[in-house]
Amino acid sequence: MPTKAKGPTSASASRPKIRLERTFQVSAKEVWELWTTKEGLESWWGPEGFTTTVHRLDLRPGGEFEYAMTATRSDLIEGMKAAGLPLTSVAHGTYTEVTRPRRLAYTTLVDFIHGVASYEVAAVVEILPVGRGVRMVVTEDAMHDELWTERSTMGMNSSLDRLAKVLESRLGTRRTSR
Repeated sequence: MPTKAKGPTSASASRPKIRLERTFQVSAKEVWELWTTKEGLESWWGPEGFTTTVHRLDLRPGGEFEYAMTATRSDLIEGMKAAGLPLTSVAHGTYTEVTRPRRLAYTTLVDFIHGVASYEVAAVVEILPVGRGVRMVVTEDAMHDELWTERSTMGMNSSLDRLAKVLESRLGTRRTSR
């Protein structure tokens, strides 16, 4: 039975959404573990050229998470410095739904953009059985403007590509698709 915390705000519900999908020839449990454990998240979360360290992960409705994402690739380091952004950003969020191993919902606090008031972005991860594998659908709120929405989409696409590589290497899977 699903468990839920307080749902998304009406402002979040009315915002445009980003939807990304991947199909993996693995079990829902295998994908779920990569989304819901410290070791799993640290193995793939963040765009290519970043590393992630999970500091807190309380996987329950109302439970909080915190992780630090650090640029490690030289071109990204230079780009972050040129844009006046820190090389490490710390993300804070709250799980709003945990339905093992099919659905994970959470909000992340966007408090790292200079000159923009803090706000929350809601996300839902659905892991749906298809054939011998699963279809993973990630739906997120758009950011406050087109540029940041594009950056968010690119970042999540890169992260999901890393997730696919982890599944391929850890689980011997060769057939993933977008």
